[in-house]
Amino acid sequence: MAQTEKITINMSVVDLGKIDLLVQEGFYQNRTDFIRASIRGQLSKHETEVRDSITRNAYVLGILGCDQESLMKDIANEVRRKYYVVGLMVIEDDVTPEVADKAIEAIKVMGVFRAPEDVKAVLSDRIQ
Repeated sequence: MAQTEKITINMSVVDLGKIDLLVQEGFYQNRTDFIRASIRGQLSKHETEVRDSITRNAYVLGILGCDQESLMKDIANEVRRKYYVVGLMVIEDDVTPEVADKAIEAIKVMGVFRAPEDVKAVLSDRIQ
C-alpha cells in the first residue's frame, strides 16, 4: 500500500466552487479526486524535469529506511553517508542519537522525513 500524507491547501472560494461544480456534474467523485488528478497531471507534465533533477542530484526515489544495524555497519566501515531522498525517509526507533551522529553526514528529503525526536535533534544541523 502506498504511503500517503495529508496536506492542507488554501484556494479561492470561486475555484472551490468550480471544483464542486465538476464534482456535481460527475467529472470527479469528490474534491480530493479532482485535486489528486490535477496534481498527477502536473507531475506528468514535468516528468522529464523531475527525472533529470533526481539523476543530477543523486536522489533516492521512493522509501528509504535506516536502522541501528545498518548504521553500525557504516560506522564499522568508517563510512558517513549523505542521504538525498524524494519520497519518504525513516530513521527507525532503534537508532540511538550517538549512532546517527557518527554515521550520518547529511540528510535532504523532498517529501517526508520521520525519525525519533532525539535523533532529529542531534542531526538538526545536517538536515536540509
